[in-house]
Amino acid sequence: MPLLGEHPDLRGYWVAEAVWVPHSCGVARALAEWLVDGHPSLDVHGCDLNRVTEAQRSPAYVEQRASRNFAEVYDIVHPLDPPAGPRPMRTSPFHLRQQELGAVFTEIGGWERPLWFESNAGLREVARIPRRGEWAARHWSPAAGAEALATRDRVGLYDMTPLTRVEVSGPGACAFLDGLTSNEVDVAVGRVVYTLMLTEAGGVLSDLTVTRLDEELFRVGANGEVDVDRLRRVAPAGVAVRDVTAGTCGVGLWGPRALDVLSAVSTDDLSFGYFRARRIHVGAVPVLALRVSCVGELGWELYTSADRGLALWDALWAAGAGHGMVAAGRHAFTSLRLEKGYRAAGLDMTSEDRPTEAGLAFAVKPGEYPGAAAVSADPRRRLVPVLMDDPTDVVMGAEPVYSGDTAVGHVTSAAYGPTIDAAIAYAWLPADLAAPGTPVAVEYFGARLPGVVAAEPLFDPEGKRLRP
Repeated sequence: MPLLGEHPDLRGYWVAEAVWVPHSCGVARALAEWLVDGHPSLDVHGCDLNRVTEAQRSPAYVEQRASRNFAEVYDIVHPLDPPAGPRPMRTSPFHLRQQELGAVFTEIGGWERPLWFESNAGLREVARIPRRGEWAARHWSPAAGAEALATRDRVGLYDMTPLTRVEVSGPGACAFLDGLTSNEVDVAVGRVVYTLMLTEAGGVLSDLTVTRLDEELFRVGANGEVDVDRLRRVAPAGVAVRDVTAGTCGVGLWGPRALDVLSAVSTDDLSFGYFRARRIHVGAVPVLALRVSCVGELGWELYTSADRGLALWDALWAAGAGHGMVAAGRHAFTSLRLEKGYRAAGLDMTSEDRPTEAGLAFAVKPGEYPGAAAVSADPRRRLVPVLMDDPTDVVMGAEPVYSGDTAVGHVTSAAYGPTIDAAIAYAWLPADLAAPGTPVAVEYFGARLPGVVAAEPLFDPEGKRLRP
């Protein structure tokens, strides 16, 4: 994709590079709107100049990736085909342990990320996972479904290190974040807030988790380099924005036995509530514990410095041995988040979508921030889950959705949900076709696969698993 946007270090210097002829008119429109209106009406996060990391800008990386792109540009490439070298570029402190467990890796944003673990191929839950078609079965294993079920039944350990972590500090840091995002950030120390960055037209640029660590010190969970660049550009004098991702690491410890595992290696009070944060110790490792869940289960995100990461993993792994804990990868994570209806910014919602349309009205407050005047507009479309009639009809994402013979929307995220034994396809549909029970069809390799719009969340609608 092209490289578009304002240079991060040269204010007023705009870039439009690597533009193919088919992209040219769209690039011209997007850049003109960007210059005049402050943001394009089209979603261009996949073209943003600032989307690539420093490691990805190295000459060796560029040469190898560009050579592969040149060779494959007219090939049929599977969406999950793992990138070639240079690899590995960025690894978490847990990488060695993951290799020992037979992790099958892909690379995202320069990070090595486990898709699933071959050590889980013998789990009893594997027998409950239906096989799927040849295309959807590539770069997938039934072990991934077993990891999801083991998380629901027992406890799973997930590598959260590649999540971008930003420290925002200094006089005015609270006012800065509160005036930039859609939710109330001026909360008590120790609170965690889910919030959004919006365009002036009310479109979703990104979602953030903001943890207040002190009066003017915040830890922000962001979605990559574009978010970091955006925060730095608009931060006022005296407010520091520092990307701390490389020096830190973290895990998600989730499942009904997560408390049993964590209490075995920590003597601290673990009773703090949902969307709260506290500094604790796991064994001898100091940890920032966030009582949040990306999979809809009891648990924590646990962060520490990179040099202590291996000790954190080993302590939790030893404690989890008696509770059936598994290491789990990205496929299990996606299945579980879709069962709970958790959105992924840049995939399920973009700058073309409003929070109310995306089901995120709870993250919008009255106030003055970019997009505040536009967020209350009547929804034109809605993001809804579609359950396929056949649980083996697992699509990949981006497929068109039909009502009768008319294309009315498109799939964003899709996966098999092992807890509910159904293939899930989240899709954008017109508001009048988004009611539960509405029949639709997803086009996949020329066939129309039937499904029905469902009410969400698909799993644990009362949230009892999160707050036992």
